[in-house]
Amino acid sequence: MPRAQAFEAARAARRLATWRAGSGNINVAIRQGGEALRARARDLVRNNPYASNAAASFSAHAVGCGIKPSSLVEDIELKDSIQRLWLAWTDEADADEVTDFYGLQALAARAMFEAGECFFRLRSRRPSDGLTVPLQLQLIAAEQLQLSKCETLPNGNEIIFGIEFDRVGRRVAYHFLKVHPGDVRQKDQGETVRVPADRVIHVFSPQAEGQIRGVPMVAPAMAKLWLLEQYDDAELDRKKVAAMFAGFITKPAPEDIMGESQAARDEDEAALLGLQPGSMQLLLPGEDIKFSDPADVGGSYEAFQYRTLLACCSAMGVPYTNVTGDLRQANYSSLREGKLEFRRRIDQLQHNVLIFQLCRPVWKRWLETAVLSGALNIPDFTRNRTAYLPAKWIPPKWDWVDPLKDRKAEIEAINAGLKSLSDVIESEGYDAEEVDRRIAADRAREEKLGLSFEATSGKTPDSQDITEPETPGSEQNVA
Repeated sequence: MPRAQAFEAARAARRLATWRAGSGNINVAIRQGGEALRARARDLVRNNPYASNAAASFSAHAVGCGIKPSSLVEDIELKDSIQRLWLAWTDEADADEVTDFYGLQALAARAMFEAGECFFRLRSRRPSDGLTVPLQLQLIAAEQLQLSKCETLPNGNEIIFGIEFDRVGRRVAYHFLKVHPGDVRQKDQGETVRVPADRVIHVFSPQAEGQIRGVPMVAPAMAKLWLLEQYDDAELDRKKVAAMFAGFITKPAPEDIMGESQAARDEDEAALLGLQPGSMQLLLPGEDIKFSDPADVGGSYEAFQYRTLLACCSAMGVPYTNVTGDLRQANYSSLREGKLEFRRRIDQLQHNVLIFQLCRPVWKRWLETAVLSGALNIPDFTRNRTAYLPAKWIPPKWDWVDPLKDRKAEIEAINAGLKSLSDVIESEGYDAEEVDRRIAADRAREEKLGLSFEATSGKTPDSQDITEPETPGSEQNVA
């Protein structure tokens, strides 16, 4: 007697009979529907208000004003030179000259959400180009690396989804289209160029082992968002028709007007002219008028839309309040919990994807190029790279629902020895050593000018007006 399946979800019961699931890995799924998925995702982000706002919110929280480096070089003067040179180069980083390095980070985050991935080509420049460091980044869209390009080369290397792998599975090159396949420019359309892998940065968030190309982060919510948009459009049209108060003229049957003269027909056509606001229309004998009375959708519309949007926001990993701006059912506790959960996801993506895949390789290539070009004078760099390459990347700070309480908690943690002042400063998105230098400079200037700004303790006059947020047991809705 056959043994029943131990897992209910694996049984072929009647209610699960239509559930068909393939056993192929994620690369098979990308090969089958990757192009259509990316095209629909881009269309949705361009035209759907919720998807567009979700993409903007995701990028703003993942990158903000930029994930910035702090060199771990112990020599203070050398570190200051490195940081100043980096700051000057960030304005020159974009090969297209439309943004800075931190703007490129934001574009990469948005591309992951919308298209699943993006590529940066490291472009070495001539000294005559006048850059502080002769290096720039060229952002390349995912469409320029064709999923359909799969073949085996004579040397044994294999091209999968446009990426060339050697016999041991290492990425050795990328075969990019010279021009975006949807570009208005026709020159070089369809032509490809092979770029060595050490000159390409591939940014994507892997979801499974062995994944080669990225999947749009909006993908799990796409079907629901598109269908919800169709539903909203239909409801909007219904409201439009109802607001127009449309009227329809009914006439006698054709056999009743067989002997009608041409003059009567002309008068009939004149009578069919549209109704004007505030006018009274005379009808011909035998005619009647009926007004449209579209059925109302009832009170279920908002509740249905709310639940559907909750599912979409959950699928995209962006809080409902960020996507919709709806704060009617929000309170202090729910907002804080939502931000904490969102922060955990963003922290993971910042460190595992954006910093590891994009920031670290750019910093390494930039520092090497700066030394080779003479922009930085580090004589023993080639012999002691490990002493100069490490850097700490500082993400943008997180703004909390109640900053006063959080600030007090940080001060108590510092005083109790549970947290360092540097950790608090870096959580604000700043470099601790730079802040210390600026504080010292401010105090020296104050002393020179005879100024005194002493921090007050306890409540300030303004702090008496601060309303403490409600506790979880006595929550009130925030309008």
